[in-house]
Amino acid sequence: MKKRGRIKFHKVKTWQLLVILIPLLFVDATLLRMDHVRMTEMRDAVLAADEENNDEVVAQKLEELKKFVFSNIVINVVDDNGEQRVIFGTGPFYLEHQYIRAANAALEEAEKNVAVDGNPNGNIYAAASEVCRAQAIANGWTWDNPNFINCMMSEIQKYPAADELSNSIVASLPSTELYRKNFASPIWAPSLTGWMILITLVIIVVIIIRAFIWMILRLSLLFL
Repeated sequence: MKKRGRIKFHKVKTWQLLVILIPLLFVDATLLRMDHVRMTEMRDAVLAADEENNDEVVAQKLEELKKFVFSNIVINVVDDNGEQRVIFGTGPFYLEHQYIRAANAALEEAEKNVAVDGNPNGNIYAAASEVCRAQAIANGWTWDNPNFINCMMSEIQKYPAADELSNSIVASLPSTELYRKNFASPIWAPSLTGWMILITLVIIVVIIIRAFIWMILRLSLLFL
């Protein structure tokens, strides 16, 4: 049976392989597009859960996104300093709202620590909070707006002997890298897309080999 299969394959003409190749390329492009769209939808679901302040759903959606990207071929185009670059994976994205919630928690903890503040300016955190809350109302900032955090840090720095408090707040603020996500996908995966691409590559290699052999034979006939 193996021998018969090999004989039948050898009888397939190169032009027939080209005819098969054209729709296969279209199918490959369609499947890759579908995987990219699915990744985008799952990533948007993560960001939507982050915006809704639901950390439990964020963790769940992140895990689903990671499993999908790790088991599929996901081609993506990202902006790298103004240049478009093709990568395999999600590209970097940020859980901005989760970071802001953690940063605000650190600020609230700092407020508790300086509730009874003995420096000459009194409770400098409370003074900064009063100024920034007024700005938040005037500018329509919500409590989790990053402008509020920046305002607090700026106001605290205006007071003498604020270095210790400022350093304490900066040290307690979480690193932004903890909220930066970037999942890379494999170049090839045993998915439907992966197997279709593999079949396409095999046909392309066969066509190239046949074309090379044909050229060698033509050149050899010229010198006979």
